[in-house]
Amino acid sequence: MPSHSSHTRDLFSTPSSKAPEHYLVAYSDGGARGNPGPAGYGVVVQDEAGRKVASLSQYLGHQTNNVAEYQGLIGALEYTLKHGPKALKVVSDSELLVKQIRGEYKVKNPTLQDLYSRAKQLIRQLDWFTIQHVLRGHNQEADRLANEAMDKGMGRVAASPAPAHSPVSGNMEFEGIVRGGKVELRDGELPEGTRVQVRVKRQLT
Repeated sequence: MPSHSSHTRDLFSTPSSKAPEHYLVAYSDGGARGNPGPAGYGVVVQDEAGRKVASLSQYLGHQTNNVAEYQGLIGALEYTLKHGPKALKVVSDSELLVKQIRGEYKVKNPTLQDLYSRAKQLIRQLDWFTIQHVLRGHNQEADRLANEAMDKGMGRVAASPAPAHSPVSGNMEFEGIVRGGKVELRDGELPEGTRVQVRVKRQLT
């Protein structure tokens, strides 16, 4: 079981500690459908003024919720160390993750022990670090990114509305009438260049 180093504890902000002038804020979330099941994480990174600087997400395959939460934290830490400044505030809706990183809960699961050790190693490379727990309703964008990662990994890419003048695919049927040698549609429009096949209906007299 990993020990909680004093250096890791020293990095956490306390009510009396002051945040540095420049730091990043990472709103992190992870999940698994079925737990375990198809998993992914999402992270929204902002600067100290609240301006978004990055959106991170990744499909993780078949994992648990807790593994996905840890992978989100690790993703946020790696981004911070690569892009700077070396100061990070993490906001997560996983109470387990937050309390384990703070040293309030022990890490008993062998898989989580490895991820905890990796996160702790990255935290040691920062000059300032803090992590806090929020309710899921305050972490909606990260939750959306995590779900999008799961959707993509499962082949469920959400369909976006087609542009008004996009090419028509598949077979569609429209009602129309011929005027001046041209077919005028009564109930729709077709973009320029659309190939059509006309089936004439006998007019009733």
